[in-house]
Amino acid sequence: MTTRSRLTMPHAAVLGAALVLLAHAPLAQAPAGAGAERAGMSAARLDGLTAALEQYVKDGRLPGAVTIVARRGEIVYSNAVGYRDREAGAPMRTDAIFRIASQTKALVSVGVMQLQEEGRLRIADPVGRYLPEFAKTTVAVPIEGGGYEVVPARRAITIRDLLTHTAGIGYGTGVAADRWKAAGIQGWYFADRDEPIADTVSRMAALPFDAHPGERFVYGYGTDILGAVIEQVSGRQLDEFLRERITAPLRMSDTHFYLPAEKADRLAVVYSRAENGLERAPAQGGMLSQGSYVAGPRRSLSGGAGLLSTAGDYVRLLQALLNGGTLDGARVLGRKSVELMTADHLAPIEYQRGVGFGLGFSVLKDLGRRGSPGSTGEWGWGGAYHSTYWVDPAEQLVVVHMTQVIPATGLDDYGTVRAIVYGSIVDSVGAEATAADTARRQRNNLITPRIHQDSLELPVNGGRPPR
Repeated sequence: MTTRSRLTMPHAAVLGAALVLLAHAPLAQAPAGAGAERAGMSAARLDGLTAALEQYVKDGRLPGAVTIVARRGEIVYSNAVGYRDREAGAPMRTDAIFRIASQTKALVSVGVMQLQEEGRLRIADPVGRYLPEFAKTTVAVPIEGGGYEVVPARRAITIRDLLTHTAGIGYGTGVAADRWKAAGIQGWYFADRDEPIADTVSRMAALPFDAHPGERFVYGYGTDILGAVIEQVSGRQLDEFLRERITAPLRMSDTHFYLPAEKADRLAVVYSRAENGLERAPAQGGMLSQGSYVAGPRRSLSGGAGLLSTAGDYVRLLQALLNGGTLDGARVLGRKSVELMTADHLAPIEYQRGVGFGLGFSVLKDLGRRGSPGSTGEWGWGGAYHSTYWVDPAEQLVVVHMTQVIPATGLDDYGTVRAIVYGSIVDSVGAEATAADTARRQRNNLITPRIHQDSLELPVNGGRPPR
């Protein structure tokens, strides 16, 4: 069953008191197809997304998935397909909780920008100002014929370097992998660590990094280090900071580092792609397992890959950023900070062909060079368990697609989702004109885009097992 719900765009022909009441009232579910058509999309074409994803489940390529599409402040598609737990026959639900891994980086990056807005740090600052052990770092340089030498970094690492993954810090598998392995720090999975993230990060500083700061894109522990910076500057543990400053104001009530016991039965099962199809990942065993997100030890708060969330929660975060940092009257960031985060900071370096990177997100620079549907200026990212998201400001579009497959080598559902979503846009109004009109109406208080947690009203069993 496909569900479409208003993200709400009330007209301002209401008095202030009435508007406050509307802002907190449950919203009626829009009639089937009405939301999509209002937003300039074809409900019939969007229904093709359900059929396509159900086929992935039927073919054994996906265990299950939850996908939400929003346009112009309105949910136009929300659906769950397949299973939360195949072996138990438990269907996927729209309130399923997923390990979002590197999608955690978006929240931590927003947290850093909040501290900059308050004047408590600047992204141009050296990291060593807040974490003294990073004042002087080293780099492992390969030697012709084998081995490597360790040399001083050419300059200090900045907070901006960490945000853009240009600090030269990988995931411990680079040139000096032997030293990182000996230190017990490799890979992004921290949930089974029985130590605070600040202690792990402190030990990283003494290890050789993979490149000199600012010289190339190296994806790794940068955002974990930023989590430690947030703790140092704010005086709060990372989970407390994110809850107080982001998830509570945006009513992202199902976003946690470790699940409360009463939510454990909503956690989707992890599967791995194998020669004979999908295999259930083992209960324990590092990043290729179900993970220690329920039983603990519940001590390591990984800013780079530690959170769990729902598709409904995550779409609220993205809509807030698309709105310029605000949702339902809660402002988590200023508009200019969002603009800075979603600009390309890598030039002349590229992350991928036609794609750069901002302060926490990939940024599309050249649509033709990338070669898949979208718009210049689109930004997004994904997670190791094969979840993904993107935001297209030109089309006022938000897409969240969550599943749990690791490794997911050869799985091509991202491209299918993208093709069907963009193929469902049927309005004839130019994207720039649409965005300008939306902005004008917002300035005139004619509409207030917001997503209510209760208004999502995604049915408890929003999808169905494959036929």
